Amino acid sequence: MLIILFLLVAFLLGAVPFSFIIGKSVRGLDLRRHGSGNLGATNVFRTLGPRWGVTCLLLDMAKGAAAVALMTALVQTWPAGEPTPFHITPDLFRIVAGVVASLGHTFSPWVSFHGGKGVATTGGAFLVLEPYAVLVALATFAIAFAASRIVSLGSIAAAVILPFAVLFFERRNDNSKTIIWFTFLVCAFVIWKHRANLARLRAGTETRLRHHKGDQAAPDGKQER
Repeated sequence: MLIILFLLVAFLLGAVPFSFIIGKSVRGLDLRRHGSGNLGATNVFRTLGPRWGVTCLLLDMAKGAAAVALMTALVQTWPAGEPTPFHITPDLFRIVAGVVASLGHTFSPWVSFHGGKGVATTGGAFLVLEPYAVLVALATFAIAFAASRIVSLGSIAAAVILPFAVLFFERRNDNSKTIIWFTFLVCAFVIWKHRANLARLRAGTETRLRHHKGDQAAPDGKQER
């Protein structure tokens, strides 16, 4: 069935290990064995520098955005009023495409099922699903990060704000309940995944983001996206 093929494509898009590819291409490093060992943009930033970290971040976001955009193009071809596959709403299919892409990023078969936390890829998916709300969340991240230089604090702040931003922009749309509930669930999960970071933030021991020149290991491997 075509819908299964599109979900497989979403997973394979998400599974493209850009951080691994950048590490190998730029300095011949397997980032699973350098820095924090996490295949996320933050480890690229720390190990290879800001330019490559930002490049990786944008590429990881593009994976989630592309997956949702492809699914959106598919569901728009379905005739209005006719039953959808498995009787699932089109919005839910778009959401699932983003989730599948994020899972591909986190458990990439190309690098022995290693990956990052999937925050950037999920953010890219939301950029297509809820662009205005994501802009609010990105602004929140930027402010929190600029004030603290702590990636996890920015990520947590963005995860707290995003559901309420979605609720604000969708408050007059009666057909958006699926996306609203999904946003609350995903952001709650993101915050839960950062529970160790929250403990370090409370203790004042969370690491601030700095570029470690050469092959210097980052002291904290648990705040990667």
